[in-house]
Amino acid sequence: MDKNLHLICNAHIDPVWLWDMEEGISAAISTFRMAANFCEEYDGFVFNHNEVVLYEWIEEQEPALFERIRRLVKAGKWHIMGGWYLQPDCNMPSGESFIRQMEMGRNYFQEKFGVTPTTAINFDPFGHSQGLVQLMAKAGFDSYLCCRPGQGDCPLPADDFIWVGFDGSKIMAHREGSYGTLMGEAGKKIREWLDKDGTKQEMLTGCVLWGVGNHGGGPSRLDLDEIGRLMAEENPDSGSKKGVWKPIHSTPEDYFADRRQKNEALSIEEPLVDRDLNSWAVGCYTSQIRIKQKHRQLEGELSLTEKMLSQAVSRGLLAYPEKELKEAQKILLFCEFHDILPGSSIQSVEEQSIRMLDQGLEIVGKWKRRAFFALLAGEPKAAEGEYPILIYNPHPYPVEGDFTCEFQLANQNWSEKYAMPVISSQGKILPSQVEKESCNMNLDWRKKVAFHAALKPASMNRFSANIQMQEMRPKNLPAMPGSSSDEEHFVFQTDSLLVKISKKTGLLDAYQVDNTEYVTPGACALVVLKTDCDPWGMNRHSYREEVGRFTLMDEAEGSWYSGVANERHAGVPAQIPSVRIIEKGVVRTVVEAVFSYGHSQACVRYIISARKKSIEMQVRVNWAEKGRFLKLEIPSCLKRAMPISETAYGAVKQQADGEEKVFQRWCGLWEAEKALTVINKGNYGVDFMDGRMRISMLHSAVYSAHPIGDRPLLVQDRFLPYIDQGEREFSFEIQGGDAKTRRENITQEAILFQEAPVAIPAFPSGDGRKADSVVTVDNNAVCLSAFRKPEGQDAYLIRLFESTGTAQKTWISFAEQGISMEISLNPYEVKTLRLDLQKKRLQECSILGRELS
Repeated sequence: MDKNLHLICNAHIDPVWLWDMEEGISAAISTFRMAANFCEEYDGFVFNHNEVVLYEWIEEQEPALFERIRRLVKAGKWHIMGGWYLQPDCNMPSGESFIRQMEMGRNYFQEKFGVTPTTAINFDPFGHSQGLVQLMAKAGFDSYLCCRPGQGDCPLPADDFIWVGFDGSKIMAHREGSYGTLMGEAGKKIREWLDKDGTKQEMLTGCVLWGVGNHGGGPSRLDLDEIGRLMAEENPDSGSKKGVWKPIHSTPEDYFADRRQKNEALSIEEPLVDRDLNSWAVGCYTSQIRIKQKHRQLEGELSLTEKMLSQAVSRGLLAYPEKELKEAQKILLFCEFHDILPGSSIQSVEEQSIRMLDQGLEIVGKWKRRAFFALLAGEPKAAEGEYPILIYNPHPYPVEGDFTCEFQLANQNWSEKYAMPVISSQGKILPSQVEKESCNMNLDWRKKVAFHAALKPASMNRFSANIQMQEMRPKNLPAMPGSSSDEEHFVFQTDSLLVKISKKTGLLDAYQVDNTEYVTPGACALVVLKTDCDPWGMNRHSYREEVGRFTLMDEAEGSWYSGVANERHAGVPAQIPSVRIIEKGVVRTVVEAVFSYGHSQACVRYIISARKKSIEMQVRVNWAEKGRFLKLEIPSCLKRAMPISETAYGAVKQQADGEEKVFQRWCGLWEAEKALTVINKGNYGVDFMDGRMRISMLHSAVYSAHPIGDRPLLVQDRFLPYIDQGEREFSFEIQGGDAKTRRENITQEAILFQEAPVAIPAFPSGDGRKADSVVTVDNNAVCLSAFRKPEGQDAYLIRLFESTGTAQKTWISFAEQGISMEISLNPYEVKTLRLDLQKKRLQECSILGRELS
């Protein structure tokens, strides 16, 4: 039986990293041009390359070269590998983002080259979510080729293995030591493989990746000539005395096909790997937090807008803006690149990526507004004296919560009287309160209201604000029932919740749900740790060396930081307490505390609802520390708990070992019948130990400071900009409760936290027809993760996800169309449906929205 050594020539090209996009384009053009020359010159040579974005650059900048490549692909001399939009970070994007990467890649390469790769390629990303397996298998990939983490960071039984997904899906995988070679050293790498791996008796099929990479380069004449000589020496057909391995120019698909054929012929069973492929470069879970937050925001806003647009278009209110949403999606996918989203690029790349993400948010924001105002159809005109507040709930389930909205009075109130809004729904008065509006105009004109309400699923919900004039502005608004204060604490108690916030520390000293305590005193501290200025964190797995904590400011410092120290009363500077209640009423209370550490300050707001069991935290940090790492520490009472965190279309049981873990929208601790969870808006790093969660917030390393052996990390002869200096904002929602209920609801709550219903004060025209809920799903454990139109298709793509790891059934209904279907899902299964309104048909389809054959 022949032993083939598959030589896979590639040229890993980072579109950006230590260089800007313009230089990346230049590197792609020159690399592809030289590769095309060699493909035409050397018989048998095959060049492999992936990533739509690079081919798009060639198509735009050098069309003649693009046409040469198309001819070479058709001739089998150039191989389209991978088939994704680009090589993204493979831990932080959502499951839906990974599908978008594959979908856009599949569509492009099929349209331009008529090919559909079956081996997914992610050479350079720093780790790989287990959630990828199911998605790749359902997108038509049967194999996966990656390079890191290596054996020291991610021990595997072998580099050739079968990777198992959360739902039991399996694909063949191979981990290669490196994806390229230095100029002129391809032969050296091949010989090293022959001398080491090639001598193993169990090795029947081999693979070597070669070609100059990172900044492009690919094959060189020197390397091709050397490989030609090596092939002649080693080829068994040549009568060589070596003759064990046959080196051949090859492709990833041919390598895996060869391996699969030999396994089947000899009944070889490769080891199963039922886990993620992590961890390496743990600092990248936090570096350049603005990119991470805007990425998460664009993911959520794109998903929310697609749902709203699909609901509006299905009612005939709008045409679907496929071209515009595709542009926003491209921005999202580009900024998931494995040196952008992880924060390992230079500062100019960071700034350009932020501009791109803002552009994506502007595109999506425009169409979210268009969808909202279209969905006002059928709402009656405002009654005399009514200020309508319309809230669109895009989700397929009812949503109950506290909602806020600002609106403008019809006229400025210059009298001593006060205009008090009263919120109602269908004639019923709702619990509401007035809060400080966003502006700082000391005039009774702009209003902000907070009110508690329930929203119907996938529909427009209407509330009315009516004004009652009072003799004067209230000085003492009614407090939330159960509120009290003593010398030590602000105390808030409801039938199911007890919260104590220390007046001396500004920290959370008690948080009880249904008479069960979930935190130890001093929770929600901002902890400062030491880092080594390497944004990757290449030589570490944790950040544990504490150097200090933010502490409560005294009144003078806190007043100055809060901006009130310039106010004077009788010549004395005004001062306010550093822990204070800034909003109170029958709906909620907001407690604000101000802290400092070193050269930095922080403002923390705790939002306690009268009707919820959770606490929302809003943290604003003015960060000026260098070579430091910031975490939010939540010490729990669950000392033997199992940490669990979200990943792409799945959840991971983590080790409580203090090492840095990557996660997505939620993490938590589960112990017997209790659980404590935290939802975030753009954080990706966390560690667990002794019942404590520490969520990573800031990593002030130096831009692209790459460790190289024993060389000094930094040149210390000038000013060096550090990452994430300045003001940054964070949002969290903390909730304790019954373990089973927390597990069933946490993913839906995280979606809602990221994709909040849209509230706008609006005056409908009264035209059109009001519709009932467009879509409903009747099981909280089953998430509607996508409702959108796939590119170039008239039907709608519906994505459902089982979020708890337990088999579920649910009914999905489109009442207006008279369509409903019961869906069964296995644990963590992603199921895709195709909704054809013209044919009144809902049926299962491929993960890319195509009809099943």
